Amino acid sequence: MALNKSMHPRNRYKDKPPDFTYLASKYPDFQKHVQTSLVGRATVNFKDPEAVRALTCTLLKEDFGLTIDVPLERLIPTVPLRLNYIHWVEDLTGGQGSPRSGIDIGTGASCIYPLLGASMNGWYFLATEVDDICYNYAKKNVEQNNMADLIKVVKVPQKTLLMDALREESIVYDFCMCNPPFFANQLEAKGVNSRNSRRPPPSSVNTGGATEIMAEGGELEFVKRIIHDSLQLKRRLRWYSCMLGKKCSLAPLKEELRKQGVPKVTHTEFCQGRTMRWALAWSFYEDVTVPSPPCKKRKLEKARRPLTFTVQGPTAAELHAQAASIGRAPATPAESVAAWLEKILTDLKVLHKRVPSGDSELSLLLTAVENTWVHVRQKRREQGRQLRELPRAQPLPGGSPQPGSALAPASTSTDDGSAQAAADDAPEPHGDGKKPDRPQEPERGARDCTESPSTATPSAHVRGASSPKVSLGPCLAPCFLFKCLLNVTLEESNVVVEMHWVEGQNKDLMNQLCTCLKNFLLRQVAHMKTGVFMPFGRWKGIYCELLR
Repeated sequence: MALNKSMHPRNRYKDKPPDFTYLASKYPDFQKHVQTSLVGRATVNFKDPEAVRALTCTLLKEDFGLTIDVPLERLIPTVPLRLNYIHWVEDLTGGQGSPRSGIDIGTGASCIYPLLGASMNGWYFLATEVDDICYNYAKKNVEQNNMADLIKVVKVPQKTLLMDALREESIVYDFCMCNPPFFANQLEAKGVNSRNSRRPPPSSVNTGGATEIMAEGGELEFVKRIIHDSLQLKRRLRWYSCMLGKKCSLAPLKEELRKQGVPKVTHTEFCQGRTMRWALAWSFYEDVTVPSPPCKKRKLEKARRPLTFTVQGPTAAELHAQAASIGRAPATPAESVAAWLEKILTDLKVLHKRVPSGDSELSLLLTAVENTWVHVRQKRREQGRQLRELPRAQPLPGGSPQPGSALAPASTSTDDGSAQAAADDAPEPHGDGKKPDRPQEPERGARDCTESPSTATPSAHVRGASSPKVSLGPCLAPCFLFKCLLNVTLEESNVVVEMHWVEGQNKDLMNQLCTCLKNFLLRQVAHMKTGVFMPFGRWKGIYCELLR
C-alpha cells in the first residue's frame, strides 16, 4: 500500500490495514473472495466487483457497525478514501464528535458519507440523489441502520446541485460534500484519451452508473456549477467542498475562486492504497479556520526534522577512552562525544556554547560566521602556494633587509612541510600578494557584510595562528551564516547527534557541517586505531567498518 503512510492521521486504516485473514474467518460472505498466495498472504482481487463489494460491506460492518446493500451496477465505494474525506470535513468544521449539519450532493446507492458522518459524529445530513436506483438503495440503507432521524434522502431533478435542493430549506448548513462525476464521456472514462500511456492500468474495477461517473464537461464543469451556486447561496453554508479525481482540475478551480473573490480557499490530498484524490474547499465566512494544505504541512515537517547521525557503541567507547588526550574527563560516552565535538568546532572556528538541556542530553548552540569546513586541505595548500609566491623585498644599499619585508628567506623553501608550517603561522595574504598592514580594514568589513556566503573570503587568521583574535566590528557582528542547536543523546550504547536549524542563510551549510563533524569523529577513531594519520581517501575502509 504505497500511499497509506500519507493517509489522514486519524484514519483508522493508516497504521493498521484490514486483516483479510481475520475478516475471512469471521464473515463467510467475504471469505469466498479471499485468496491465499504461495507465501501465505491473504489477498483480494480488486478487479472483481463482487469482491470489492464484499470487502466494503465487511469493513463497514466490522469497524462501524453499519449494514449496507449496494448493486453491482452502481458505484461501490472504498472505505479508507471516504473516511479520509470525513476526517478532512472534521478539520474544516472543527466538528469531530460535535453536532454538525451537512449536505451530500449525489449520495449514491451506498449513502456512505452520511452513514459514516452520522455514526461517527452524530451529524445531520441532507442527501440528494438524481438516479432512481441509487435513491431507493440509499433510503433502504438509511432505514436498516436506524438513521432516519439524522439522514434525509431526497430525490432531485437532473442537474440539480445546491440551489434547487435548498429552495425549501431555511437552516444554515456547516458544510457540503460532493464526489462529482470525474469524466466527460465514455472514452475518457475508459482512459482512452485522458490516461498517460506510461501509467499502468487501474488496479481496481469501476462499477459506477452513467450519472455517477460522467457529466457534461467532466468534473471541472461540474464543480464550476457548484461554485456558481455557492456565489448565490454564500453564507447559507459555512464550507463548500468537492473531491477531485484529477490533479489538473485543481489549479483552474482555484483560479476561478480567486476571480470570484472568495475569501477562504484551501485544498488537500486523499492518499490510500495506490489511489490519490484531491479535494477543494472554500468559504465566505471570514472567521473560519483554514487548515494548511498538505504541501505546506510537509514543508513545515521537513523544516522541523533535524539532521541526525549515530556514533555506534564501539566508536563512542573509543572516543570516551581517549578523551583525556584533549584535557577532558567526561563521565559518559555522550559527554565524551560532546567534548570531541567542541574541540572540532573550536578548530573550525565555529562559535559554540553550552545551553540548558534535559537530563539525558547535552546541548550546544552553534553560530557559524564563515565556512571553514569545506575544502579545508585545499585552502591550506592554496595559502602555502600564495606564501611561496610572495615577492622578496629589494635589499637596501647597506645590505640590511628593508624594514617590513614580506618574508625571511627561509620561508621561500619549496618543501611542502615548511610551506604548511608557514601557512599555519602567518596571516592570510591579500589577493595582491601583500600582507595587510592592519588587523582589519573598515572597507573590507563593510564589504563582508554585503557578500553572500558563497563569495565570502576566509578570515584573516588561519587555524593555528598565534596572534590574538580580532574582535568583530559592529558591521560584522550580525553577519553569520547560520545558527543551530546541537543535541548529544545517549541511546542504549550508541550516541545520537542531532542538529536543529534555528536561523540563517542556507540550510545546506548546516548539512555540510553535520557531515564534516561526523567525518572528523570517525577519522579521529581511525587515527587512534592505526596510529597513523591518513587522508580521507585512505581510511574509507575503516570508516565503513566503524559504521557497521
